[in-house]
Amino acid sequence: MEKGRPARFRIPPIGLGVRVRQRQILRQCRLSAQFTQAIHTLLILKKLSRSFREGGREHRVLDSVDARISNGESVAIIGRSGSGKSTLLNVISGIDRTDTGTVEFDGREVSSLREPERTRFRRQHIGFIYQFFNLVPTLNAEENVRLVLELNGVRGAEARRRSQAMLTEVGLGDRLSSAIDTFSGGEQQRVAIARALVHEPQLLLADEPTGNLDEETARQVFPLVLALVRKRGAMLLLVTHDRALAATADRTLEMREGRLIEPSK
Repeated sequence: MEKGRPARFRIPPIGLGVRVRQRQILRQCRLSAQFTQAIHTLLILKKLSRSFREGGREHRVLDSVDARISNGESVAIIGRSGSGKSTLLNVISGIDRTDTGTVEFDGREVSSLREPERTRFRRQHIGFIYQFFNLVPTLNAEENVRLVLELNGVRGAEARRRSQAMLTEVGLGDRLSSAIDTFSGGEQQRVAIARALVHEPQLLLADEPTGNLDEETARQVFPLVLALVRKRGAMLLLVTHDRALAATADRTLEMREGRLIEPSK
């Protein structure tokens, strides 16, 4: 062996059958390593607590919330109104601060970041879908989607190409220049989905994404969200009152008395 060069692993000269089996084992090990690297815990919530004062009294909304969620996983969070579901999403995204506890994202403790850093992190790594769409009425469909890319430093022809491709993927490739007020509710939510995913976020937060849609439109829109998220290997956190909608996710958790628990059957 030459000095200064690392030794290379070699399969010893043995029988053909054993050699083939060794190669199969080595291949399985490589695949296993790739799988372990690809599927890992992306989001870890540790003892999250958040309280607000109402009428001179302290109201605890989150009470030592713990959860671990892997990339590529879709998780639905159900619970009554006012149970803390939306507050939890706000804390995870860094819009709101936690009183105690930590939010770890891909090994990074984002809950301890300063406001400018949290804003930059949220802009780069998280996509949002809201119940009421939150589109900019003075911009057309393509401009609404492109705005997210421009905020992340992608501009010009590349931003236009990506926003147009994303709108085409949600079935609106022929409505790129249409004004937002000419779209139906379901179409506006499709624009919102394109906006949420165009920058390839690792985490998608959906707060009652079908709550402003009729039942038939909701049945068409949410499967599109799931398909696009799974295609990209992203993680989805869905807040909903709809147990049937929640059942389409990989896993369901219930917010009850400020904590995330396995829902009762």
